[in-house]
Amino acid sequence: MIVVTGATGNVGQPLVRALVAAGEQVTAVSRGISELDVSEEVRHQRADLAEPESLKPALHGAEALFLLTSPDFMANGDLSDVMNVVRAADVQRVVLLSSHGVGTQRHPSHLEDAVKQSGLEWTMLRPGNFASNTVQWAGSVRTRRVVTAPFGDVAVPAIDPADIAEVAAVTLRGPGHGGKVYTLTGPAPISPRQQAAAIGAALGESVRFVEQSRAEARNEMLEYMPEPVVEATLGALGAPSAAEQRVSPDVARLLGRPPRTFAEWAERNIAAFK
Repeated sequence: MIVVTGATGNVGQPLVRALVAAGEQVTAVSRGISELDVSEEVRHQRADLAEPESLKPALHGAEALFLLTSPDFMANGDLSDVMNVVRAADVQRVVLLSSHGVGTQRHPSHLEDAVKQSGLEWTMLRPGNFASNTVQWAGSVRTRRVVTAPFGDVAVPAIDPADIAEVAAVTLRGPGHGGKVYTLTGPAPISPRQQAAAIGAALGESVRFVEQSRAEARNEMLEYMPEPVVEATLGALGAPSAAEQRVSPDVARLLGRPPRTFAEWAERNIAAFK
C-alpha cells in the first residue's frame, strides 16, 4: 500500500493515477475528499497534516508514503509530530515533496530535517518553478487575453507537475532511492513573457504581456501565500542564482526521457485559459 497526501493537487492527482496504472494499492489523502478525481479502486481518507493523529487510519498497512505539504505548513508547520505517527505505523519509505529552494537556501530545511531524523528510508524531491503556477493568469487570459507578471524577461526552468508525479511514482515503487535528493526542473529556462507567448500559441491567439513591479506582485501573492514563501519565490524568480537557472538531469535520468516543455504543458491544459 502506498499513501499519497495532497492527493487533490497538481502533483497528487497524476501521482495517484500513475500508481494505480502500475497496479499499486493506493490510499489518497486530502483535507477535502470531495475534491478528489481518482479511480474507484483508490481508497479515500480525509486527514490533515496539521492534525497528525488524523493520519493514522490512512497509514494502516502502508509500506510507503508520499508527503506533500501546503504552503502554510511549509512555512510554519512542524513535521516532527507527523513523522512520529508515520514511524509508529511501520511505514518503511517516505518521499517528501520539498523545494529547490532548500538546496539554494532560500527556503528553510526544517521539513527535510524532520524526515531525515525520523530514522526511516527517505527520498527528497526538490522541484523548481511549477509550470502550473501560470494558472493564476487564467482569468485575465480568458477575459482580456493579457498576462500580468513581474520579471518579464528573467528565465528559469519550469517543471511540469506531471513529471514530478512520474518521478515520485518511480521513487515510491523502486529500490535504490533511499537517501537520495533529486532536483527536478524543466528542459530549459523560460521567461514569463515566453510563457505568455506559449499560451497564446496554444490558444491560436495573441496574448499580451504586461510587466508588474515587484511590489505589485508581492501584494497579490500575499493574498494566498505566507510572507516567507512570497519573499523566497520573488527572490528566485527576480534574481535567480546560477543554480536556480540550471537544468537538472534528474528527470531525464529517472524517467528515461527529457522533461516536458512548458509548451507541452500549455497545450495539455489550455482549457483553463479559454
